[in-house]
Amino acid sequence: MSTLGRTSKFVLNAISTALLQIVTMVAGFITPRFLLVAYGSDINGLISSINQFIVYFNLVEAGLSSAAVYSLYKPIAEHNYNQINRVVVAARNFYVKSGFIFVGLVFLLAFVYPWITHTEVLDKGTVFCLVLVLGVNGALEFFTLAKYRALLTADQKTYVISTASIVYTILNTLIVVILSTLRVDILLLRIVALISIFARSLILYIYIKIHYKFIDYKVAPDNSAMDKRWSALYLQVVQTVQNASPAVLTTLFSTLKMVSVYSVYNMVLAGINGVMSVFSTGVSAGFGELLVKKDMKAFSKAYKDFEYLYYMAMSIVYGVTMATILPFIQVYTKGVNDVQYVNIIFAVLFVLNGVFYNLKTPQGMLVIAAGLYKETRIQSTIQAGILVVGGVVLGYSFGLTGVLVASCLSNFYRCVDLLFFIPKNVTHLPILPSLRRMVETLVVIVLICAASWLCLPFHPNTLMTWVGYAFCNLVLAVLLVMLFHVLFERSNIHIVVDRVRSIFKRK
Repeated sequence: MSTLGRTSKFVLNAISTALLQIVTMVAGFITPRFLLVAYGSDINGLISSINQFIVYFNLVEAGLSSAAVYSLYKPIAEHNYNQINRVVVAARNFYVKSGFIFVGLVFLLAFVYPWITHTEVLDKGTVFCLVLVLGVNGALEFFTLAKYRALLTADQKTYVISTASIVYTILNTLIVVILSTLRVDILLLRIVALISIFARSLILYIYIKIHYKFIDYKVAPDNSAMDKRWSALYLQVVQTVQNASPAVLTTLFSTLKMVSVYSVYNMVLAGINGVMSVFSTGVSAGFGELLVKKDMKAFSKAYKDFEYLYYMAMSIVYGVTMATILPFIQVYTKGVNDVQYVNIIFAVLFVLNGVFYNLKTPQGMLVIAAGLYKETRIQSTIQAGILVVGGVVLGYSFGLTGVLVASCLSNFYRCVDLLFFIPKNVTHLPILPSLRRMVETLVVIVLICAASWLCLPFHPNTLMTWVGYAFCNLVLAVLLVMLFHVLFERSNIHIVVDRVRSIFKRK
């Protein structure tokens, strides 16, 4: 295996993830815009809705990835190639079985979906075929990418996955932009876009063949390695429900145009969550390694540093997001007049939901690192219940606004739960420092918004002027955050500076 240290791997993973998120964000802004202009809000909402239903079908894989990654920590650390092979083969077998179930569910959706949605733009036969084409992406995940992703994640090599995904994203964006500009039929566009998915799978296949020559798919599988799959199921159910429910519930209780509104705001927040993932990608594997080795001193120090840095970055990112999201939505949807996209209530609720979702990331990451799936399934069930029940009740009465409120309540509950659970069961650290940093993060986000509205009374009307406006907000946010931490967190700033210096001193 690689001789890179944990910190060096983290840096490499973070850089590659950052590049991926930049590419993904740019692509995420470009492709929906071209689809909106070329095909309208109905088709944009239709594609978004279908994709969210398909996300639910990924539950047939629930827990497999987490169980495989957790089971690979120890054999990778010990260079036990035979056990690595046995876990990889077991994971592959489970993924293939799950893949066939997934394909069956996609066919079922293809038959049912044309009858549960209403669109005058496409006939039922085209919608049927569109569901099947969009389902191919998920099918390839099961049959090709999944087993590679588990191995590379456990070996702290997510930079390989990021590189392959960058190629996929760029190629997919080019296809969508060119074909939508030519007004090619939407079904044909999606079929041609499948080329990019095959390209990603091929890159990972070649990398595994070259760098993991010891992999032998003929060994007897260690099916016991997948025992945590059922415990991990609950955690993945929550993640899937959280990601897919708003669009699905909006489809049921509102119109495809409102689903399109949701998809535009969600595109922005997905990009922001991608930025935050730069700070956490691959970290759970590093903490998992420390827990397996029982090096609690190094673990405690690393976690405290990570939590501090993560919340600092989060206050900057979400402060800028809240200050700039409405001007962006106004610029982005300029010329699309079939539904009202600019809405202050939607903006506040989307950002608040994103804040609660990310506040629990440091603690949630340790649930994965420690393999505490079974121990958290009751709390995970409560979280899912709040979103589903609250989403149905509030969504029926208030539409998308009600669904977003339910999502905020769901994430807030999980923040509070993990705040107490992780110190008691994993870190054995006091709760108050984490609580203080959460509150400080919320306060700083509000301060950044207030400072932006007071110091930058400018309303951009083009994409270029918005970029300049966002940059000014970013500079303002960084200055405010640094001032705040110099005044109230001076000792922790020194800790982070020392850690950054140690990265560059490594040979």
